[in-house]
Parts: sequence; C-alpha cells; structure tokens
Amino acid sequence: MTKLISNSAADTEKIGARIAQKLNGAEVIALFGGLGMGKTAFTRGLSAALGVESGVSSPTFSLVNEYSGKFNIFHFDMYRVGTWEDLYSTGFFDYIGNGVLVIEWSENIEGALPDDCIKITISKGDNDNQRIFEIEGLDLN
Repeated sequence: MTKLISNSAADTEKIGARIAQKLNGAEVIALFGGLGMGKTAFTRGLSAALGVESGVSSPTFSLVNEYSGKFNIFHFDMYRVGTWEDLYSTGFFDYIGNGVLVIEWSENIEGALPDDCIKITISKGDNDNQRIFEIEGLDLN
C-alpha cells in the first residue's frame, strides 16, 4: 500500500494526475471516503492528465459521467445504489474493460468490484484541508 498526503484540492488533483500516468486504459479505480474528501477533485486531476480539458463534475444525479481523453473515462457515483438491481440499472458491468472507471462511494458496491481494482481510501488528516490517500493495487514507484 502507498500512502500520500494532500494539503489542498490542488494537491489532490496532482495525486490524480500521478496515478493517471500509471494507467493503461482499462482499470477500475474504487474511491472510498465520505462527503467532502476530495473524490471529485481527484477525478478532475486524473482526467486532466489523460487529456480531458474541462467539465469534470460529480455524477451525483446522472450516476455516470463520460469523458473522452487518452482513454475513455467513466465516472460513477454509487451513493444512491443500494441493491444489485440498482447496480445493474447503471450499466456498470458493461463499462468494465472499456475504459477507466472511477467510482465514487465504492463502499456501496464493494462486493461487485473486480479483484484487480485499484482501491483508494481517502480520510481526513491533521487539519480540515489535509487528506490521506491510501492506495492499494497500483505501484507508484
């Protein structure tokens, strides 16, 4: 596991960009962490590093936003997904292998995540702005 510290939204975007450099285009990135932890800022940085120029926002009401860059990016919000039927209705399984999936609120679908997914847990640090990123499933060296 790799642990990284962010002290601002800009730092969080840089962590996303750093991870983007390691991707081959078919990963599932499962983000864990409560409201306001920086999941969307992380996705903004990752997407920008993959050539998405603008428009990255939380897919809270649409459930999935799609972005085109170096790879297709599918940005999911699973906050309101509570059942397998809900999950199937998002088309989630059809997206796997067709681009980079970034999943906010992965806690709600943990049993459906692929074994080889990249898991990123984001938690509060020592102050209101600091975040701790714990990354499993990806070597950042």
